[in-house]
Amino acid sequence: MSLRQRLVQSPAQDKAVLAPPMTGHALVTMSTSPPPLIVICAVGLSPEHIGSATPCLSALASQGSLRPLSPSLPAVTTTGQTTMLTGVDPSSHGIVANGWYFRDLSEIWLWRQSESLIQAPLVWQGLQRDGRPLRVLKHFWWYAMNTTADSTVTPRPVYHHDGRKSPDIYASPPSLKERLIAKHGTFPLFNFWGPVADIRSSRWIAESFTTAYDYADHDLALVYLPHLDYDLQRHGPQGAHLEGNLRDLDACVALISNHAQARGARVMVVSEYGIEAVDHGIYINRALRQRGLLSVTTNAAGELLDPGTSRAFALCDHQLAHVYVRRNDDVETVAQQLRGIDGIEGVYCGDQRAAIGLDHPRSGEIVCLAAAGTWFAYDYWLDDRLKPDFAHCVEIHKKPGYDPRELFFDPRGGKGRALRALIKKKLGLRYLLNPVPLDDTLVRGSHGRLPSRPESGPLLIAPAGIEVPANPQQRDIAGIIGTLLTQT
Repeated sequence: MSLRQRLVQSPAQDKAVLAPPMTGHALVTMSTSPPPLIVICAVGLSPEHIGSATPCLSALASQGSLRPLSPSLPAVTTTGQTTMLTGVDPSSHGIVANGWYFRDLSEIWLWRQSESLIQAPLVWQGLQRDGRPLRVLKHFWWYAMNTTADSTVTPRPVYHHDGRKSPDIYASPPSLKERLIAKHGTFPLFNFWGPVADIRSSRWIAESFTTAYDYADHDLALVYLPHLDYDLQRHGPQGAHLEGNLRDLDACVALISNHAQARGARVMVVSEYGIEAVDHGIYINRALRQRGLLSVTTNAAGELLDPGTSRAFALCDHQLAHVYVRRNDDVETVAQQLRGIDGIEGVYCGDQRAAIGLDHPRSGEIVCLAAAGTWFAYDYWLDDRLKPDFAHCVEIHKKPGYDPRELFFDPRGGKGRALRALIKKKLGLRYLLNPVPLDDTLVRGSHGRLPSRPESGPLLIAPAGIEVPANPQQRDIAGIIGTLLTQT
């Protein structure tokens, strides 16, 4: 069956009726247990990728159904995953980006890990099998701490008091962590994100998933493969790099799929977003500062964004920015300023945010969407001599926004700076690992907007035997999972 045929496959070929998403904790008990389900989140995978370079994914699509998947906004990791597991939009589940401004703390926090931040029921809550709750494994899916899943594994570096950072994971129960490290070694954290991010992280995740899956009799297992996120942001969504990356990802999917099917489990594949071409960033915070709206404070580390005293600032997350405005009577003035910035395609204030599913207290008073071909850079300093010391570092917590330049070595001496820092580390000396560039034009792929074409956006590969909507939304995934976990 061709890609086009799979994309237009009639729902009549499928059998089960799609269950509605879980909207509460009503108890559903299964009298006859259906097969376990494994959901693979393959980051950046799009329908147009399924072909000769992806034999395992192609086989899964041929055996079941392949659909383009319409994402929620922003089309980013934590928002997309949470929408798929709750069946509701960010305006209901509250994960409005990969991070947000915590107004009660006057602090920006990205990449928090607690599942309690999710403000809607998860699909497995309220389901029972043989008189017991479903057993769930979260393997590198987000919000994997303080979780209702029975088993969980997630990256968790050690930040030593002397400034060093060591690779590690968090796993629960603790004996699972011991088993994973004993069998698979230390998680390759520095291949998970940063200038040397590559297939080694996804391969470790896939291999260790087989061990984690067998650790307990799981009914639902979620596993995350980030590999396409790296080179497709570095080099763009098309080019000579694509085929090898697809083959590497497909091998990881095959490892998981073969393990699952040998144990009688069904496999479903989803992605949170597709990656599209960009050629420059938009410095929204610099624009706000030039207009006297953004404030900084200065210390030995350089200039730091001062969100609590700023009249307005932006939390940048790929192609979407939440603009937080301190005083309500400034909102329209700030919005007018933003509408005049080249590269900002959409400006949504107040109730207008409901049109894009982001009318939530955690959202900025204004939400901005970047134009096609652009992304939002977090930089707020106007003089490079005053930039913060983390600007050239892989630092996902201190920066007030996502920074894709962390995937690169600075062409102007980045590898040399990294080598000197590592030598100091080996000698037991303090060091600053600062290989990251500041050139926004290096980044060639991004996401966060709705896809320009369905074929370049996220996808769903569902197993056989379930009716899938012709044009599924990301929030439909919870209902599909619920059906697969309850049909007999």
